[in-house]
Amino acid sequence: MQAVVLAAGKGTRMRPLSDSVPKPMLPAADRPLVAHTADAAIDAGADELVLVVGYGAETVREYFGDRYRDAPVRYAVQEEQAGTADAVHAARDHLDGPFAVLNGDNLYEPAGVEALFEAGPAVASYQVETPSNYGVLSTDDGAVTDVVEKPSDPPTDLINAGAYVFPEAAREWLDVPRSERGERELTDVLLDVVERFDVTPVELTRWLDVGRPWELLAANEWTLATADRELAGTVSPDATVEGSVVVESGATVKSGAVIEGPALLRSGASVGPNAYVRGATLLGEDVSIGHAVEIKNSVVLSGTSIGHLSYVGDSVVGRDANFGAGTNVANLRHDDRPVEVTIKGERVSTGRRKFGAVVGDGVKTGINTSLDPGVTLSTGVTTVPGERVARDRYDDPD
Repeated sequence: MQAVVLAAGKGTRMRPLSDSVPKPMLPAADRPLVAHTADAAIDAGADELVLVVGYGAETVREYFGDRYRDAPVRYAVQEEQAGTADAVHAARDHLDGPFAVLNGDNLYEPAGVEALFEAGPAVASYQVETPSNYGVLSTDDGAVTDVVEKPSDPPTDLINAGAYVFPEAAREWLDVPRSERGERELTDVLLDVVERFDVTPVELTRWLDVGRPWELLAANEWTLATADRELAGTVSPDATVEGSVVVESGATVKSGAVIEGPALLRSGASVGPNAYVRGATLLGEDVSIGHAVEIKNSVVLSGTSIGHLSYVGDSVVGRDANFGAGTNVANLRHDDRPVEVTIKGERVSTGRRKFGAVVGDGVKTGINTSLDPGVTLSTGVTTVPGERVARDRYDDPD
């Protein structure tokens, strides 16, 4: 079966982390989100991948090439970000049989994808407490009968998890009209299929849509939890490494450092001396963690340096940032309410009691800078020594 993997979006809700890289190429543990999707598809039996690309297309092409895990890879370009049906329509000329569609910025349980492939025509479903925020599936006698977007009175608590197996005939039904929000929706294609075929809802026990920065933390919490301990890099005999910790070849853990898994140190990363890394933390390639720094439950992307006596908790830090000594990220509100983050101009609850900062590529903080919970520093922002950042800083031209 061919698997169409959608990886063309700009990921505006993930900004500033997606300023220089497409959202599906952001990392979850040792590989990009979209690679987890591709792996799930191949493990489920896909014999060819069709990657729909747009924004940052070359980054995706460089990673996957012409073959991925012995499966041929084709590329389709979505010229305009005009919705999910438009994205699959871009791949139409590559399709010659039943085909699956998966989102490149979602994490799926592999067993669920395998069940989806076996049940086709099918749609992945997921049980949630607030289905009114999603597309909700109606079913009867084991088949989908309807899909309603964000209903005020949901008929079920099963939502559309955005993964499908379509019959070959659906290739001709991809040119759907634009919805009220101006996009061509794949749910409209699903409704056409439902009218003509029995479509099976395949319920997933685990699924994650990674659209916002704190969901990238959740993605790493999920994927790092399954990592097997491996200490291929250089670990000082005076360091302490506990639990499922991966220190890749070329990474270094210095004297007095403590690493408590799950944690992944990519090649070239350096920790310590006397640093403390804990709680589902990813340190990207060539990250430098200085003396007596504590990193807790965070994602720190490649090339970033965090100077001595700093604290970073429950945060996502972009590439090539530089934290001056004594930079501290607060991650807990005094009123104990969930931390909020600004997404596309609106304050949105993370649903997390603890969440720190979202830091873009190339940010530089002066010594003894403090960042309040939920603040965002956009690409290239600079702070002065001793500054308290209580509000988002958007210094880029956008």
